[in-house]
Amino acid sequence: MTLASRIPPLLAPYLSLPPPTSLILLTSVLGASTNWLLFRFLNVALSSNAQNQTQSESSVEGKVKIVLVSFLRDWEFWRDGGSRMGTDFLRLGQKGELQFVDGMSGLFGQQDKPRKGNEVIATGSRVVLKNAGTGPIEEDILKAIEKINDEPKGRSRVLLMVDGLDLLLAATEASAIAHVHSTIITASADSPLVQSQNTPLEINHAAFVACLAHQAYLIMSLRILDTGTARDVSGVLRVTRGTDKGERGQEVEEMEVLYFVGGDGSVKVFERGA
Repeated sequence: MTLASRIPPLLAPYLSLPPPTSLILLTSVLGASTNWLLFRFLNVALSSNAQNQTQSESSVEGKVKIVLVSFLRDWEFWRDGGSRMGTDFLRLGQKGELQFVDGMSGLFGQQDKPRKGNEVIATGSRVVLKNAGTGPIEEDILKAIEKINDEPKGRSRVLLMVDGLDLLLAATEASAIAHVHSTIITASADSPLVQSQNTPLEINHAAFVACLAHQAYLIMSLRILDTGTARDVSGVLRVTRGTDKGERGQEVEEMEVLYFVGGDGSVKVFERGA
């Protein structure tokens, strides 16, 4: 499966490496997950490394490297999903192009041993967080960024991808974002969390998502169909410009399209009526 066949044409212009210091916000609701979007952002970002190998050294930009932090899904989920798209997460880790920070297994999974700080797995490309304190989590994310950004003269372009940041707000410290080329964050935007605002959880969550949207240069929102489920449509994808115009914010063309995620992981994106 080639990269072109994995990336829907309507979506391709929005998946290129974000501008420096920019933030992309991906929002989801129950039944419309952002997993498939994250996988495609990752694939497109890493494909630029292969393209750079065919260029002269003077024209090559810094290698793109990924720090993927997930509080909702474990290593096996991302590794298996990547293999469906032809992306070998183990090989990327060995090449120093991927660091995975597992914020689920150690913090929310069953524990055989007491939590005594955060554990670095022997492969060197994965970190399992075991301490939910703000300081340790922020410290380990920074360590993952520093470890992968090891090229001379800071030529690496590190893309920080954070899945489920709203589940554990401890990772929202600005210091981590300041150390990377750009950031992609997923957050839940279900109506009870962002519209009701009757409980402290709802109020804080709505304020958190609004704050991210205010900082973002691009917002990609997923939701289910207003009319319910359909056999050939998984949901609706809406792309909007954020308030941070950045270097390329003016180029973002807003759109609303339908998408379908197949059982094999393939994705189709199409306009209404197509």
